[in-house]
Amino acid sequence: MEEAKKPMGWKELYLKEDWWAIYLGLGIVAATLLCFYTGSSLLKSLSVLPPSWSDYSKLVDHFSTNAGWYALQFLIWLTVFTISTKIMGFKQSEYIPSFIFLYVLSILIFIIGEYKPLSANGFEAPLVALLVGLFISNTLPVPKWMDAGFRVEYYIKTGIVLLGATLPFMLVIWAGPTAFMQATIISVVTCLTIYFVAHKLFGLDKRFGAVLGVGAAICGVSAAIAVGGAVKAKKEHISITITLVTIWAIIMIFFIPYFSRMLNLAPGPVGAWVGSSEFADAAGFAAAVSYGKMVGNEEAAVRAFTLMKVIGRDIWLGIWSFIFALIACLKWEKEECGTRPDASEIWWRFPKFVLGFFIASVIITIITSGYSQADYDKIIKPELIKPIKSLRSWAFIFCFLSIGLTTRFKELAAAGKKPFWAFTIGVLVNVTLGFILSVLIMGRFWIEKTAQ
Repeated sequence: MEEAKKPMGWKELYLKEDWWAIYLGLGIVAATLLCFYTGSSLLKSLSVLPPSWSDYSKLVDHFSTNAGWYALQFLIWLTVFTISTKIMGFKQSEYIPSFIFLYVLSILIFIIGEYKPLSANGFEAPLVALLVGLFISNTLPVPKWMDAGFRVEYYIKTGIVLLGATLPFMLVIWAGPTAFMQATIISVVTCLTIYFVAHKLFGLDKRFGAVLGVGAAICGVSAAIAVGGAVKAKKEHISITITLVTIWAIIMIFFIPYFSRMLNLAPGPVGAWVGSSEFADAAGFAAAVSYGKMVGNEEAAVRAFTLMKVIGRDIWLGIWSFIFALIACLKWEKEECGTRPDASEIWWRFPKFVLGFFIASVIITIITSGYSQADYDKIIKPELIKPIKSLRSWAFIFCFLSIGLTTRFKELAAAGKKPFWAFTIGVLVNVTLGFILSVLIMGRFWIEKTAQ
């Protein structure tokens, strides 16, 4: 356990990335709602992304038309991040040039990831960001001061708040209790398997075991960071978990679709299997799209994946964070220190950006409560959800690229084999259980659910 640090108290309202992620995320949601109700297209234009392309001329036309919007978007990102990181104590002489590099590289990442021959084979922008970042950090001498702009936690926490805005509770209801039950079984079994293998079998620190467990059970990077903070895990434990999540997420992008193709499985069950067994939303989406294109029914695969992963499993982010914060405060630290921490420690320990996730979800739930699923797809998604998802994509690319740029494989090697095998055993359990539930037991359910 790292040396305990005294809570910041209410100073954390302006000194912690959690709160700035909430301010930024909910600010984007509020601005999008304003544009939605006034009929303004400002946020839709400001959330511009490079399009899917195979013809170079289409790309040139896009940037010729939208160069001004990219410039304005960059200035807004830079202004917000510069002000907030300045208040949090980061050197702007280091942050600003580093973020400029990050933004320019992110545009290139989107361009590569949207190239149709690559995206059709699973190389979506988030995966490209990870690979490019890993290549740069492990082969080129990146100056240490540039880490000031690679704020993994800030970007991912902002993305998670925006993720909440794209997951109204109504979607959970539409998914149905059966789908949610499957996601719950997958999440609980995977997390507990890795935790007990890591801590009991291999003797790893219990905090490390918790971070490894939720990294595979929920949404990889996001979960590792959230629960790592909740239990006060060491930074290297979080970094190792993120690296393992990245490795296995890349493997599953290719394994599940091609293995399913060998068995000639229907797209619905395969999408659910991907949702059960992938370790990152971006990688899972890439795998679902890849298989959907293989069998000529992309919508069914993506729909099942969304119900299982983005709605069913990701909703556990806040639940696991709260549970492990309780366990760490009321049990582990009492055993280690001989005294039970003050109950208020649970509040200070809890990852606050998770509250932003739920607040954003509640806001959008209220907005969408009067819409049917058909109207939600026709009106809400293109006019309200799409701009938020596009800006969320930017936040996630900043994050995944920063992960790659700050990840060193030598750190994983230095940690030894135990974390790798603990996580891998959990992967085997997860993938097998996901296949049994999605294909063998509930295959008919997913075929019918995705045919609606």
